[in-house]
Amino acid sequence: MGELSGKPGPNDALTDVAGLRVGHARVGGAYALSGSTVVLAPEGGFVAAVDVRGGGPGTRETDALDPRNLVQRTDAIVLTGGSAYGLDSASGVVAWLEEQQRGFRIGLDPAQVVPVVPAACLFDLGRGGDWRRRPNAATGRAAVEAAARTGVGAPVEQGSVGAGTGAVVGGLKGGVGTASVRLASGATVAALVVVNAVGSAVDPLTGVLYGEYFQGRVAYPGEEVHREAVRRTQEAREESARRYAQSVHPPLNTTLAVVATDAELTRAQAQKLAGTAHDGFARALRPVHQLTDGDTVFALSTGARPLLSGEQDPAFAVQLAAGALNEVLAAGADTVSQAIVKAVRAAEGVDGPGGIFPSYRDLYPGTG
Repeated sequence: MGELSGKPGPNDALTDVAGLRVGHARVGGAYALSGSTVVLAPEGGFVAAVDVRGGGPGTRETDALDPRNLVQRTDAIVLTGGSAYGLDSASGVVAWLEEQQRGFRIGLDPAQVVPVVPAACLFDLGRGGDWRRRPNAATGRAAVEAAARTGVGAPVEQGSVGAGTGAVVGGLKGGVGTASVRLASGATVAALVVVNAVGSAVDPLTGVLYGEYFQGRVAYPGEEVHREAVRRTQEAREESARRYAQSVHPPLNTTLAVVATDAELTRAQAQKLAGTAHDGFARALRPVHQLTDGDTVFALSTGARPLLSGEQDPAFAVQLAAGALNEVLAAGADTVSQAIVKAVRAAEGVDGPGGIFPSYRDLYPGTG
């Protein structure tokens, strides 16, 4: 693949798609390791779609995103820890949106709205030591309020934050990562990923992050460094198995992503973007889409930029539109794999009552 087919936006983040805002909140308490992340739309909402590939998904309101169904735009997407319990965080976002009079209009009164807030969860129960410390409506509200407080185009905090607070990938600490690319056409495509996979992000033969093989710049750790990292990882897994509830087998996980663009997409085209973005999972995680993953990708379009600019020959309109969409689809997968690499590199290691989850940067210092 080599370098992404364009240059990163100013923040190299989801917020490089103009109008999008991101907010994180985490569950409080000494034995909590979970949280929620909200992607907030600009006024008027965004076109959204979803593609679920994992065998153990936990979702809310995803049927509303089917292109055949009534609601055409939504105002927020929620990514959350806490497994199915954590989906309650979307209720806090719904309540906040109602207060802002944002949502699907039902009556003449502007307050008569029903906010449609799709959400997906990952499994992180007990990783802080307390099985019952998980996101709820208050966590979701805190995350959407955090998003609303940020300025348009603000940087996005990465690593062990929000829905990535308790994320783990192949025994290492996972988290939130984000990346963007500005295409030659002027369109921006960006991704935010919460990396919490059953599979690994690290090549066991070299210690290189799988996603970096596709970026054209690979820094190989020394052999001694890699051997020591493998040893420490195995020790951490054995100790975590002893501490971590001693009953969660096999491991339960799920990687979540939001891919967004300012290119004007129909809901069917957005659904195609969500599907092809899963290729970024496959490049950067191995294995992926397991029965104990609930891997889910949301795709968003703000519609600020026409997919095609200028006058087009009607005889070739379909082919030209397909070519323009292909660039967006390819960039979606690229930014997902890049965001996974950034998430793993930004994560901070944990040593607590719920287990030991070392970070990649602690195991492989000086590699990026």
